[in-house]
Amino acid sequence: MIGRGLVLVLMVAATLAAAHAQPSWPSRPVRVVVPFPPGGNTDIIARLLTPRLAEEYGQQFVVDNRGGAGGTVGAEIAARANPDGHTIIVIASTYASSAALYKLPYDPVKGIAPVSLITRGPLVLAVAPAMKAANLKELIELARAKPGALNFGSSGTGSVPHLATELFRQMAKLNMVHVPYKGDTPAVAGLMGGEVQFFVSSPLVLMPHIKAGRLRALGVTTEQRSSALPDVPAIGEFVPGYAAASWFGMWAPKGTPKDIIARLNQSVARLIKVPEVEARFRADGVEPVHTTPDAFGRFIADEIEKWSKVVKAGNIKID
Repeated sequence: MIGRGLVLVLMVAATLAAAHAQPSWPSRPVRVVVPFPPGGNTDIIARLLTPRLAEEYGQQFVVDNRGGAGGTVGAEIAARANPDGHTIIVIASTYASSAALYKLPYDPVKGIAPVSLITRGPLVLAVAPAMKAANLKELIELARAKPGALNFGSSGTGSVPHLATELFRQMAKLNMVHVPYKGDTPAVAGLMGGEVQFFVSSPLVLMPHIKAGRLRALGVTTEQRSSALPDVPAIGEFVPGYAAASWFGMWAPKGTPKDIIARLNQSVARLIKVPEVEARFRADGVEPVHTTPDAFGRFIADEIEKWSKVVKAGNIKID
């Protein structure tokens, strides 16, 4: 009995010693890939979270901007990284639209370890003040009365705002012309200058112009109205079943230990409730959102399926 007891004690001690010897996570700075250039919405959200993650874990969380090909360059870098928890990525809804448009060298659903959604919010359909249509109903009626006469702008072919507008066009059965610009700023200028009659983009881009009276908001793309624009109807009120959203989320390379994914998931849940973080999100017209890793994985798959159908129906191709 004494011998067996001693063996048991030694086994427990050895187990504890081995566990203690394993390096804790994170054991060095964590790379946070942002698959877009500095200054964009994804970059802003990453830089809002990283100092707070660094404070929580006692290690640096360093933003690594890797733009290109609709975010797919940075996503591939993250997908191929060592799955030890020291690389994560913050993605935008463009992740799903790019998966519908590009032939990817990684599986955007099964080749990642989802962490959580971070925010979700509407896009806004805006027109210039001189536009004759006073509301969304009149815009639809005008487009139907003059097939091919209305132009709509986008920040680029295949962008989520483009596909959200294309979905609106398909569901409302409208004949309109797409005018792609190289970014939001020239698209807004094109709208104000009369090159296009309407433009769909994020509240972050359009709200300053709407508040200043330079643009008018006719609709939001989410199922419900936005708290930032409570008097602006949802497009789905005029086109039943229509819905599209702008969102941001986080994932890690496939094979990242589940305990690390769980810790990151809970960190997102806490950080989006920090008053300063939540206030910033709401000021930008988006809602903080937390999901389980599995729920986020299903969400990504559903988004890719949705935009793939829109791309096929609209015969949309990247130039």
